[in-house]
Amino acid sequence: MSVNIEVGRAIQFEPFWAWLKQHMNCILRAGTSEAILYDHESLHWQLEEDPDGNPNAILVLGKVVIAELIIEANEILFVQITPDKSGEEPQYLFELFGGPREEPYPLYHFVLTHGFEGEEASAHPPALKH
Repeated sequence: MSVNIEVGRAIQFEPFWAWLKQHMNCILRAGTSEAILYDHESLHWQLEEDPDGNPNAILVLGKVVIAELIIEANEILFVQITPDKSGEEPQYLFELFGGPREEPYPLYHFVLTHGFEGEEASAHPPALKH
C-alpha cells in the first residue's frame, strides 16, 4: 500500500499578510484551534492592524463586527501553504506556525480559494463584494 503525502511550502508572515490583504474576498474561513470564523455571502472580511501593530481579521455584517481574530505577529515563525484538492473546489490551507523553533505548531489558519501568488498578478479577476 502506498501513501501520497503532499508537502506544503513555507513563506514568511509579512509577505503573506500583505498578499492576503489583496485577497480578502478569497477567504473561506479563518481561526485557531479554539475557534473558526466562516465566510458567508452576507458577510465580508476586513484585514487591518490594530494600534499596537497586531494584524486583525475581522468578519463584518453590514457595519456590525461579528467576530475578530487578533494575530500576535511576533509569535509567527512562518506560514505553511498546503493545497487541499479533495473537495469539489480546490482550497488552500495557510497555517501560521509559532512556538519553539525545534517543534513549531499551528497557531492560526486561513483557508482560501486559491494558492499564494506572491508578487505575481492575481489568478482571478477583481470582484465587487461590498
